Amino acid sequence: MTRTDDTTHTLTDASSGASKRARPLSFFFGTREQPCPYLPDLRESKVVTDLTGPHAQDLHDELSLAGFRRSHNLVYRPACNGCQLCVPVRIPVRRFKPSRTQRRTWRQNADLIVDTVPAEATLERYALFDRYQQARHRGGGMSTMSYADFRAMVEETPVDTRLIEARDGDGNLIAVSLTDWLRDGLSGIYKFYEPDQSHRSLGTFMILWHVAHARVQALENVYLGYWIAECGKMDYKKNYRPLEILGTDGWQDFERDQQTERQNESDSTGE
Repeated sequence: MTRTDDTTHTLTDASSGASKRARPLSFFFGTREQPCPYLPDLRESKVVTDLTGPHAQDLHDELSLAGFRRSHNLVYRPACNGCQLCVPVRIPVRRFKPSRTQRRTWRQNADLIVDTVPAEATLERYALFDRYQQARHRGGGMSTMSYADFRAMVEETPVDTRLIEARDGDGNLIAVSLTDWLRDGLSGIYKFYEPDQSHRSLGTFMILWHVAHARVQALENVYLGYWIAECGKMDYKKNYRPLEILGTDGWQDFERDQQTERQNESDSTGE
């Protein structure tokens, strides 16, 4: 992610009222509009800020609560003109109840060995990443990433970032998650896995692992990024219940927010 020449600059105090640690003011930048990568015929823009200096982790923790996501040394949030379809979502781990399908996925991957390792690029990890891109996202922006691009994605981080690796009984690397450790939870930045192991539902398994690990570590949430109702590729996020979404009234259960939206639509039509 890069800043554009015509960005607007806003000086704001990045610290929350709950925090007692003094931090410097942070600049937030707006990006130029470009085609939306999720929905056709729409344009996207973002508000971003640098994660630099000794307070990077604290800033990242607080902005994650406000729906921001990290990319390299920046955090961003969609700020599209006339569009608010990108909704931040997270799993409240203490209340999470896996579905029957999710429990089955967890059991069928009981043979995997999962480790937390430093966020470092290797040729083995890049090879898996490239296989995943060519099988699942050929033609997408990430499908042409070189090893240097991959290394930057993994290693350019000013915060507590680690890799979660899953290997089979023969030691083959079959799934990886680039994950940030936050004060209140885990934030999966990007996941990739062996495309010819679809029977394992590795994407689901890796999210379930994050939930299980967060519980062990007494962390409250697993952040899943953004959900867009009109984007079919994001429907899987609704399968984790309860699911919390960030709206105008703060974080609340997905079901309650949908009920409120339906009630507002009913009131506006007089039904």
